[in-house]
Amino acid sequence: MPIREIQPTRSELLEVTKKIRLTKNGHKILKLKRDGLILEFFNILDQAKDLRQEIAKQYVQAREKIAIAGAVDGVIAVRSAAYALTVHPEIQLRSRNLMGVVVPEIKSSRIVAPLDERGYGIIGTSPRIDEAADAYEKLVETVVKAAELETTMKKLLEEIERTKRRVNALEFKVLPELEEIERFIRFRLEEMERDNIFRLKRIKNKAEKRAEA
Repeated sequence: MPIREIQPTRSELLEVTKKIRLTKNGHKILKLKRDGLILEFFNILDQAKDLRQEIAKQYVQAREKIAIAGAVDGVIAVRSAAYALTVHPEIQLRSRNLMGVVVPEIKSSRIVAPLDERGYGIIGTSPRIDEAADAYEKLVETVVKAAELETTMKKLLEEIERTKRRVNALEFKVLPELEEIERFIRFRLEEMERDNIFRLKRIKNKAEKRAEA
């Protein structure tokens, strides 16, 4: 609101002072939320970095094991074992609240399956195929965990940016404007009070002169 539209009254001054107090409290709370979100973000970032390294490591191992199985047992045997799989992974996507931010919670099941639930005959396959299957199952399980963390990081980063904009708006726009209005009202009230005192003195002087006459 432009200053020229402000009514310099004591009730308006009390209202502006109240707004300043509430704005400062809100600013403090938002700063604490922003700092907490940043700490949580970097905590999850460390976990995500570890998972990325683990994915790279598991991927190399899985590629090596599938290559060995294909070279020794033949590509047809490997593909036959893959086509025989009867257990299909299940993914359940839920949500949870993390410092006011709704983030995904991914629950996976049946990714890592026991040998007797893979659908192919244990006798008809070699340990090399079993090892390759184990390696890829673990890789997929790690990828699912990484997907949850990566999405959570994205949600947190978006909320951090929103909170930072609100903090900056309060700190550099809303509060300065309110404080400027408060100063204006105080100045005008003091000015009006001085005018009243001067007018009262002038009236008093006139009354004293009439009394002397």
